[in-house]
Amino acid sequence: MATVSIPACTNALLLDIEGTTTPITFVKDILFPYIREHLEEYLSTHWEEDECKQDVHLLKKQIEEDMRQNRSCPVHTVDQTVHTDEEKAIREVMDNVLWQMAADRKSTALKQLQGHMWRAAYSSGRIKGEVYQDVIPSIKRWRGQGLKVYIYSSGSVEAQKLLFGYSVEGDVLDLFDGHFDTSIGAKVECKSYERIAERIGCQPEEITFLTDVTREAKAAEEAGVNVVVVVRPGNMELTDDERAHYDLVTSFSQLELTGRA
Repeated sequence: MATVSIPACTNALLLDIEGTTTPITFVKDILFPYIREHLEEYLSTHWEEDECKQDVHLLKKQIEEDMRQNRSCPVHTVDQTVHTDEEKAIREVMDNVLWQMAADRKSTALKQLQGHMWRAAYSSGRIKGEVYQDVIPSIKRWRGQGLKVYIYSSGSVEAQKLLFGYSVEGDVLDLFDGHFDTSIGAKVECKSYERIAERIGCQPEEITFLTDVTREAKAAEEAGVNVVVVVRPGNMELTDDERAHYDLVTSFSQLELTGRA
């Protein structure tokens, strides 16, 4: 693919993670299976700790919201304060978490618990965050050109920081100016990008968003944000119309900032 020019008015780059900076296989084949395999052990070990109690409380709130919205979900009460049978309570939490994962839910409650579990795995060295080889050199180049670089992912801010803090390239967190997750809004909603622009002090047209998901690209476009769609191995196939509409890159190295040194 040819070089893609980013407008000179761009002051900030906003990067998706899965399928953009990081292979989809890392998330699907390493991170998610780790949760499924270690969930019961983690909950049993940390059940009485405040952080775990907060995670369970958020999951309970999510269940209540799902029931209000008539979404299909395991119907039970997740509340550590009323159960005398801890094993039963843990099983109910597991049922809900596994149901959400099977449905590919992006709820903040789910992402928070996952982030806390991954923290233990990263810090122990059992997992290292994968990034494409073109990512870190390109981010360094952009920062050298005066751009700020932010992450916006469905994964929690904590999970994002773990991935880049314990990456195969070492701790590269200092390359990022900030992180956003679904607590600012869903990635397929226009308002989310408007909120991000406001938070970082930019006009939407001063931001360029890199993602592999065209629904996200469309929402960002509607907010006035510039968009580049990243085509990586294993990413969802684009339609002919999508290929014609969006600027496409297969590597961050193809992005050139016009009007910059």
